[in-house]
Amino acid sequence: MKIFFLFTFSTFLLSAFEQAAASAHYDKILTHSRIRARDQGPNVCALQQVMGTKKKYFSTCRNWYQGAICGKKATVLYECCPGYMKMDGTRGCPAVAPIDHVYGTLGIVGATSTQRYSDMSKLREEIEGRGSFTFFAPSNEAWEQLNSEIHRNLVDNVNIELYNALHHHMVNKRMLTKDLKNGMTLVSMYNDQKLLINHYPNGVVTVNCARIIHGNQIATNGVVHVIDRVLTAVGNTIQDFIEVEDDLSSLRAAAITSDVLDILGRPGHYTLFAPTNEAFERLPRGVLERIMGDKVASEALVKFHILNTLQCSEAITGGAVYETLEGNILEVGCDGESLTVNGVKMVKRKDIVTSNGVIHLIDEVLIPDSAKQVIELGGAQQTTFTDLVAQLGLASSLRPEGQYTLLAPLNGAFSDDTLRMDQRLLKTILQNHIIKVKVGLNELYNGQELETIGGKLLRVFVYRTAVCIENSCMVRGSKEGRNGFIHIFRQIINPAEKTLHEMLRHDKRFSVFLSLVKAADLDDVLSRPGEWTLFVPTNDAFKGLTDDDKNILIRDKNALRNILLYHLIQGVFIGSGFEPGVTNILKTIQGGKLYLKTVNDTLLVNELKSRESDLMATNGVIHVIDKLLYPADLPVGNDQLLTILKKLIKYIQIKFVRDSTFKEIPLTFYKINIIESNVQPITRKEGPEIKYTRITAGGSDNEEKLKKLLEEEVTKVTKFIEGDGHLLEDEEIKRLLQGEAPVRKVQPNRRTQGGAARRRTRLAYP
Repeated sequence: MKIFFLFTFSTFLLSAFEQAAASAHYDKILTHSRIRARDQGPNVCALQQVMGTKKKYFSTCRNWYQGAICGKKATVLYECCPGYMKMDGTRGCPAVAPIDHVYGTLGIVGATSTQRYSDMSKLREEIEGRGSFTFFAPSNEAWEQLNSEIHRNLVDNVNIELYNALHHHMVNKRMLTKDLKNGMTLVSMYNDQKLLINHYPNGVVTVNCARIIHGNQIATNGVVHVIDRVLTAVGNTIQDFIEVEDDLSSLRAAAITSDVLDILGRPGHYTLFAPTNEAFERLPRGVLERIMGDKVASEALVKFHILNTLQCSEAITGGAVYETLEGNILEVGCDGESLTVNGVKMVKRKDIVTSNGVIHLIDEVLIPDSAKQVIELGGAQQTTFTDLVAQLGLASSLRPEGQYTLLAPLNGAFSDDTLRMDQRLLKTILQNHIIKVKVGLNELYNGQELETIGGKLLRVFVYRTAVCIENSCMVRGSKEGRNGFIHIFRQIINPAEKTLHEMLRHDKRFSVFLSLVKAADLDDVLSRPGEWTLFVPTNDAFKGLTDDDKNILIRDKNALRNILLYHLIQGVFIGSGFEPGVTNILKTIQGGKLYLKTVNDTLLVNELKSRESDLMATNGVIHVIDKLLYPADLPVGNDQLLTILKKLIKYIQIKFVRDSTFKEIPLTFYKINIIESNVQPITRKEGPEIKYTRITAGGSDNEEKLKKLLEEEVTKVTKFIEGDGHLLEDEEIKRLLQGEAPVRKVQPNRRTQGGAARRRTRLAYP
């Protein structure tokens, strides 16, 4: 009857505890393990065991489906879930393990060494008696792995040292895994020593960085959790450890210089990856001296080694990223028994537990970007650029106290022909990739101009999914260093030197197109400052066009302008600035639409391939095509013109609507018109009356005309402002004018006493 009562009582306890544990990571992972093993029978859990070791885990989904833990293959085991046992002749684990006091439970979970030492130290009577205890019991393997000298001293002094050591593993109340919260500190039964609890999302629970490998074994007077190592006393802070550890004297000096050492003496849950003296000695002397002499850089260096979370090695079963106190991230992972930082095995000694965190000793110094000079930010894919900058003497011009932005092309952007160039020319090219100021990615905007150390002005173009400078667009990987930013680019940046018209004039491939541009009186458009995208057909697009055909085209200027201006878009659109595979619909000056997209790094215009794209001009960009473009929805009403167009355009069916005509496209889309209108006068409280000029900014450069007009209207022009398409308000215009008293604008539809209506001149772009 007594056995039946104990069986029923233990079943009730386990059921209640399982329901209460629903929110704990350990218990969730255990539940998943039970589900994975449901085909094996009741109360069976699936575990993964790392091959070649005795390490077993109730695994996360990620590790389970990868079939590996810390990069090592893991085999699947099926065992009874904690608290259950097998019965002969039945599947699974249908029986509940017998419930006993803590001492007896140590034998049930296989912690026989801890049970034996409890006998030797006279602890047995206590853990068999009345009370409610939590015993973090080291496994038999944990005792075997304990330092032999420490182990011997404990066994030689069982009544004091061993007894105290076992009490250090005990808490004077029952704590199930659901009660063990991350960051919790428990007080052990020995001298009120601290036990630091961490409960990780992957289900791992640690006590002073010892992993619970078998949890929640209920006892009549408490609970037993089996752990994978013997706990040692924790008394010092991380600061205390650094101050007395001889092998960390270099780190200590850096931490003192940067005022970071005191942080590591405060309460918290830190992880310190501590470089040894040998690690500091391997740094280039100039780099170390520069960082140590710069308080900002040294502070960034030390803080980059500190996490604001406590990461025990046993909790790391795969790679994860963690934010450092410096603000950037470290990737912490594992490779078998070794910890890795940013993918590199560098941890010499792990899990030095202190009262406010854990220390892992590493044999490399981690230098954050924020402590590096801008030239040091280049990665493996930018070595050609950084090497050339150094070889050609440009690195020495990047002073530590200066501010710069490097526009670094990928290694593949440098062709053999480029590398064989005269060094003076190559140096000029590289100077075009170094900006005089420090500009971050979030500070760049469309239309911005950046001055290089060579004196060139580079234009910035911002698109929906890309940021480009001149002909080249950025790729991911921008970094900020101590004295600047580095941005990564697909291609070498080629600043524009000529206008669109000059580029056409100097390239024989475009002679036919250029002659038609001239005949349509569009030379001026392509010569003036502005922002245009021009799709230029080569002479091959006009094969079969006779002189007579050309004359017919030229005589119908409206038709010619409609055809040519269908090749022109307002705004600069770089081919690599388009999101790959996505169609972009752009309106041409003619009024029709062009459909652009990039496929396999090739620009398609109305599904026609651009043979050469992103030829930069000072007033736009050229994309070369080998077919004449024509809007599919624009009908032709002339038989002769239809015949000519059919010779040139075979990829679409041109509509014919007899007697239809092409609309007239005046050149007002880029020229200034002066429009007179009646407006109310503007008066001043004192002094002579002046005229008020409203300016509507447009897309072409009318600086001289604007200056001339303003000089006629007012005594002196103090400043000329180039617009970006917005209407300048009255207050902005007033700042253009110099007067003794402020100008007051009269409200519309109100007469000014003593003044007749005056005429105002307005500049506008139709």
